[in-house]
Amino acid sequence: MSPSAATWRPTRALVTGVGGQDGGYLAERLVAAGVEVHGLQPPGEPAPPWCPSAVVLHAGDLTEHATTDRLVRDLAPDLVVNLAGQSSVARSWAEPEPTWAVNAAAAEALVSSVAALPGSPRFVQASSAEIFGRPDRCPQDESTPLRPVSPYGRAKAHAHLAVGRARAEGLHASSMILYNHESPRRPPSFVTRKISQGVAAIAAGRADRLVLGTLDARRDWGWAPDYVDAMLRAAHADSPADYVVATGRSHSVREFVAAAFARAGIGDWAPLVTVDPSLARPVDPVDSCGDASRARDLLGWAPTVGFPELVHRMVDADLAALS
Repeated sequence: MSPSAATWRPTRALVTGVGGQDGGYLAERLVAAGVEVHGLQPPGEPAPPWCPSAVVLHAGDLTEHATTDRLVRDLAPDLVVNLAGQSSVARSWAEPEPTWAVNAAAAEALVSSVAALPGSPRFVQASSAEIFGRPDRCPQDESTPLRPVSPYGRAKAHAHLAVGRARAEGLHASSMILYNHESPRRPPSFVTRKISQGVAAIAAGRADRLVLGTLDARRDWGWAPDYVDAMLRAAHADSPADYVVATGRSHSVREFVAAAFARAGIGDWAPLVTVDPSLARPVDPVDSCGDASRARDLLGWAPTVGFPELVHRMVDADLAALS
């Protein structure tokens, strides 16, 4: 864990968004460490197959503040990790109010509930590089001004600032500024999974074309389990802080596509890809790339999976699923 980690160890954790990509990896880590894990899951939404059976699931909507507050008080967890939210930047343009309700207002209410608990609970918020919007520098670090341009980014920035206020008032609250992080558990609505699934389908003869909104957007892509590891390190650290979690290297969608087709054994991929500008975001960051020096220096964190291997793992998983 962190070089500065104290002897603190959680015994009971509440993970919101436990059914998502990060929630599943986090629950696995916590259960393996002997932690009693409770997960908040939207009503009527079944847990995915990767959610450990040991997790106690509670059906609830994070936007119902009174109900969530009651759950927090009843459980009295010593660790709360907020991963819940509307996770699609593109969708936030069409649904700005619901995005604000869960990503901003609900997150702010949750951190307030945790701050009111007795003892010394710890809180970790999943923030996003989208809080920087169109940044004034590259790479970005924790001192980069917040300049969100999307409804998603504005909501995440509000929650990020709420965590900072709670920390100033004494709560061990850390905000993890997560850059894009992927795995085979990524929903198909995200471009990386759309690419890996589409390439696998073409390689298997089940599709003949991959349609994307742009090939030029650049992202700092990392491996999701690595980013969950950073969250745990922040929770265990002696002092809370904001942390950029990123690889420090950006790649274009075009590079991701090329690497995916290459993994599937297809060299001449250009005729198989169509660009439909209507699928692109209304506003896109120029170059999203993070400087994770603070996480490296204070938490001893570093990414373990590079870009080519990340793409390979996603394509391999989708090829295996089709076979």
